[in-house]
Amino acid sequence: MNRIVFFSVILLIVNLTVESQGAENEIINRISRYVGVETHKDTTRIHDPVMIREDGVYYMFSTGWGITIFSSPDMINWKHEYPIFTEVPEWTLEIVPDFRGHFWAPDVAFFNNQYYVYYSVSSFGRNTSAIGVVTNKTLNPDSPDYEWIDHGEVIRSIPGETNWNAIDANIILSEDGTPYMSFGSFWGGLMLAELNPDGLSLAHPIEDLTLLATRTTGENPIEAPFIFKKDDYYYLFVSFDFCCRGEDSTYKVVVGRSNIIEGEYFDMDGLSMLKGGGTTVVEGGSGYAGVGHNAVVSFDGVDYLVFHAYDMSRGGGSYLRILPIRWEDGWPEVDF
Repeated sequence: MNRIVFFSVILLIVNLTVESQGAENEIINRISRYVGVETHKDTTRIHDPVMIREDGVYYMFSTGWGITIFSSPDMINWKHEYPIFTEVPEWTLEIVPDFRGHFWAPDVAFFNNQYYVYYSVSSFGRNTSAIGVVTNKTLNPDSPDYEWIDHGEVIRSIPGETNWNAIDANIILSEDGTPYMSFGSFWGGLMLAELNPDGLSLAHPIEDLTLLATRTTGENPIEAPFIFKKDDYYYLFVSFDFCCRGEDSTYKVVVGRSNIIEGEYFDMDGLSMLKGGGTTVVEGGSGYAGVGHNAVVSFDGVDYLVFHAYDMSRGGGSYLRILPIRWEDGWPEVDF
C-alpha cells in the first residue's frame, strides 16, 4: 500500500475514534442531568414525540441526546429513562462527520414480535442525513430481555444527488403486514418507501420512492409525515412551516386522506397534497406559537394527537401536548 494512502487511512480511523469518544462523553454528560427526573405532562420539555404502550406502561421517544425515552403509567406523569444510545454508532460519523449524538425525530413501531425505533442523524439545514433503526424485544428497562440492537442505516440522502432529506421517519403496516416508511423534510417533499419484511432495509431502489406531499413555495416548508389508518382511510398528517424558533415558530399540523397508503392524498377541499393541500388540524394562537411534529396513537378506543408546542408564556419553550381526537365526517379535530 502507498505510504501516503496508508497513513491517511490510519489518520481517518484515529479521527473517527476521537470523534466517537467525544460524542460518547457528550451524551453521558447530557443524560446525567435528567435521567430519573419526573415531570407532569404540562411541564415535559420535548421535541418530536412518539408514543407506544407495553404491558400498561406508556413509552415516549423523542429528539434528544442518545434518543430520549420517557415512561408513564397514565400519560400524565412522565419519567426520564436512560436513552437508547450512550455512545454514537460509528456508521453515523461516516455520513455526518460532525454528529455528536443528538438524534432527531424517532418513530416507534411493533411488528415481527419486537419493537423498532427509527431515528435520524443529520446536519441542520442540510440534507446530509440518514435514517437508522434499532430493535428491542421489550421496552421495559427492568426486563432481562431489554437490549437495544442497532442495525445501522436504512436510507441516506446526499446533497446534489437526492432531492429529499432522509429524516423524520414514520412506519405504517399495510393490511398484509408490509412495512412502509414515510419520511422527509423540505427539499422536494415527503417520500414513501416500502421496506423489506424485516423492517431493516428498503425493498426497492431509491428511484422507486413515491412522492407523498409537497408544497408550491420555494423553501417547501413541509416535514414530519405520519400516516394513520382510520376506518376506510389512510390519513397523512404533516407539519407545515417552521419549527425550532421558539416564540417565532410557525409550525402547524395539516392532514389529507387516501384510500391507499401510497396516495394520492387530498384535503377536505379536494386539493391534492402534491399541490400544497392540507386541512389544518392544529396551529398556534395566543398561548402557543408553532405546534407540530405530531404522532397519532390509539389506546382503549380513543385516538390521541401527540405533538410539541412552543409555549409563549414560558419563553417559547417546546412542551408536550396530548389531545384526544374526535372524528367529524371522517376528518380529525382537536380542541386546543
